[in-house]
Amino acid sequence: MSSLELSDLVKHYRAGGEVVRAVDGISLTVSPGEFVALYGPSGSGKTTLLLMAAGLMEPDAGKVLFDGRDISRLSAHDGAVYRRREVGFVFQAFHLIAGATAIDNAALKLLADGYSLASARVEARPWLARVGLTEREMHTPRQLSMGERQRVAIARALVNEPRLLLTDEPTGNLDSRRSREIHALLRDICHERGIPGVLVTHDPQAIEYVDRVHTLRDGLLVAGLEAELATTPA
Repeated sequence: MSSLELSDLVKHYRAGGEVVRAVDGISLTVSPGEFVALYGPSGSGKTTLLLMAAGLMEPDAGKVLFDGRDISRLSAHDGAVYRRREVGFVFQAFHLIAGATAIDNAALKLLADGYSLASARVEARPWLARVGLTEREMHTPRQLSMGERQRVAIARALVNEPRLLLTDEPTGNLDSRRSREIHALLRDICHERGIPGVLVTHDPQAIEYVDRVHTLRDGLLVAGLEAELATTPA
């Protein structure tokens, strides 16, 4: 089993002549089977940190280590294989294919990895069931609600049984009941399969479903707020 290690990560941008310190020297380890929250307001650096962990953004300095490899140093080909086979990533935006059914959208990573359509659908169907979409599997995104589209995206992230789970506000389009179910599902998958998971959120209700909370502000991990956040009233 592998851990995710973020070591002295730095990512700065230039905007309007100013330097934006999106991530400013963050180190963090997520152990196998651990579901960790990155909590903080918009602009605090949470998503930037997650994108670097996925190999979708290169850090200015520091390392992203997973299974002994520095993900930020992979070639374009190896990085794509890493994301397709080892990472389950849930984006804030759905990124669904408009003309494809829910089951084919959920199966997309398997299709990209050489599965036949029939085999990919067999693998995707149980994941659609776990997010409550058994009766909607042949509907296209246009025929689905915003919350249903988000659940398709979650099924797609999980369909290849990833070794690392990265989620960016995965319940932003769901109601309270469905949000609780999805947070519990993501936590249970990390625990059951012994994989590290990271949840980016600004929702204090999500905190009851994670093993540990790290608060970000202005690109830095902020010490001393974890206990306060853990007791924030729902």
